[in-house]
Amino acid sequence: MIKDITIGQFLPGESIVHKLDPRIKITVTFIFIVSLFIVNNFIGYIPGLLFIIISIIISKIPIKFIFKGLKPIFVIIVITALINIFLTTGTVIYKIGPLTITKEGIHLAGFMVLRLVFLITGTSLLTLTTSPISLTDGIEHLLNPFKKMGVPAHELAMMMTIALRFIPTLLDETDKIMKAQMARGADFESGNIIKRAKNLVPLLVPLFISSFRRADDLAMAMEARCYRGGENRTRMKQLKIQRRDIIAMGFICLVTAASIYSRFIK
Repeated sequence: MIKDITIGQFLPGESIVHKLDPRIKITVTFIFIVSLFIVNNFIGYIPGLLFIIISIIISKIPIKFIFKGLKPIFVIIVITALINIFLTTGTVIYKIGPLTITKEGIHLAGFMVLRLVFLITGTSLLTLTTSPISLTDGIEHLLNPFKKMGVPAHELAMMMTIALRFIPTLLDETDKIMKAQMARGADFESGNIIKRAKNLVPLLVPLFISSFRRADDLAMAMEARCYRGGENRTRMKQLKIQRRDIIAMGFICLVTAASIYSRFIK
């Protein structure tokens, strides 16, 4: 289950999506996320679904890999659906003791589940098709206008990218520690919630120690390479907006416009 998390991972490729300018990909992802919260009916999700399907096909990311990334949030999806089904007032369909299932609750549950799935899938596509260096450059360029306000664009972009790229590393470390502790007799699955929480102590302590060690090693490596932030820093590859980037922006604008229009459909 831990290895199924795809956010933060990068799959090298030569597809058009991989070659898009990182600034455009970050902007497109942000607009797509905003469009998900604009939608207020199921019809509005059709443009978003088409956008995800086309993006997956063009990026050549395996479908199994996309579905694998949804497994870790399955529990969150189920909890979200149950909360909306049982706690939403409206027309009662079925009653189970003090709990009631309403028509509006089922509608809202399906709506929220789709939003979560689209949100995770869209975010995963960004990291799966963008290398850490490109992601850092893209975030830094987008934050450059805020430098006049004293925002350290380069340092902030570097921290965000390192934190994002550390996710798969820490997950892999967690899996190794869990297997080592289970080989020593640790039990992470049986018992009530309190007992399970106590059983996590042998896992959390070595994980924190390993995380701090990795952070210290990374800091030493950056200092050894004379890293001094973004001032006067040059790049071998300069970011340039090309025709495919303009087409991608136009496509997401059409998706957003369709989502906004769907709000007026009754």
